[in-house]
Amino acid sequence: MIPLGIFSKTFGRPTVEAAFQEVASRSLPFVQFNFSNAGLPTLPDQIELSVIDEIRSAMDRHSIRIAAVSGTFNLIDPDFESRDQNLRRLAVLAAACEALAAPVITLCTGTRNPDDMWRDHADNATTAAWDEMVEGIRLALWIIEPFGVKLAVEPEPGNVMRDARKAKKLLDEIRSPRLGIVFDAANILAGKADLPQWDALSEAFELLGAHIALAHGKEFVREEATTRIPGKGELDWDLYLSLLAKTSYRGPLILHGFAEEQANEAVAFARDVLRRNDTQS
Repeated sequence: MIPLGIFSKTFGRPTVEAAFQEVASRSLPFVQFNFSNAGLPTLPDQIELSVIDEIRSAMDRHSIRIAAVSGTFNLIDPDFESRDQNLRRLAVLAAACEALAAPVITLCTGTRNPDDMWRDHADNATTAAWDEMVEGIRLALWIIEPFGVKLAVEPEPGNVMRDARKAKKLLDEIRSPRLGIVFDAANILAGKADLPQWDALSEAFELLGAHIALAHGKEFVREEATTRIPGKGELDWDLYLSLLAKTSYRGPLILHGFAEEQANEAVAFARDVLRRNDTQS
C-alpha cells in the first residue's frame, strides 16, 4: 500500500519537534518539509548545523522521513534580484537536503505575475517565458547537482508549465535524470475542467507516470481559494490512486490543502481509499 505523508507546515508549531509530534500522533511516516517549521524562511540564506541536528533528532525520535523539501520560488520572477537571491538560496537548501537524506526539492516553474507566483499572466504563454523557464531549470539543476538531490516541478495552471503536456515538453527538452514531476491530480484537473476525470488523469499519467518524483493528495474544487477536506470535493480519489499504483512510483502520497483541524479527517479518508485500492489490486 502507498504510504501516507503530510506537509509539515500543516502544523504551525514553533519547533520542528512540536510539528513532528503532531505528524507522529497520526502515524504518518513521511513529510514534505518546509523550513518554516524550523523558524526559517522556506528558502533560508543559511541553515546552521544546530538546526540540521534538531531536525535529524526529531526525525529519529518520531520515525519520520523527509520525502521532499519545499523550495518554491518564482523561477521567472520579473524581479531579477529576487530571482538571483533565491537561486543562491537553493544551494543552501540542497546542502541541507543532503544532510537530512531528503531526496527531492520541489520547485515551481514560475509566472510573469509580479504579485503572486501562483497566478497566471498573459505572458506565461510566450516563447520568451518558456525559454527563460527552461534556462532557469537548467541552472537550478546545475546548482543542486553536487548534492545528490533531485528537483521535482509541478504542473500548475497559473505557471508557465501549466499542464501535463507542457510538463512532458519540459522533460523532453531537459532530459535530466535529476528532474522529476510532482503529480497532483487536483492541479491536472484544474487545467482540464472541461474533460471527464478519466480522460484528463489517464492522459497525464501516460505522459508523466514514469517521471513522478513525488505524489500529492489534494482535493479538487472549482471555486478559487477554497480549502476542502479530501473526500469533500470533486476528485475521484479511487481513480487517481488506482492510476498512481500502476506507475513505478513507490514513494508516499503527501496530503495537503486543508486546515490543521481537518487533518484527522483527511488522514482517515486517505487511509480508507488506499486500503480499498490495495485490496482491489
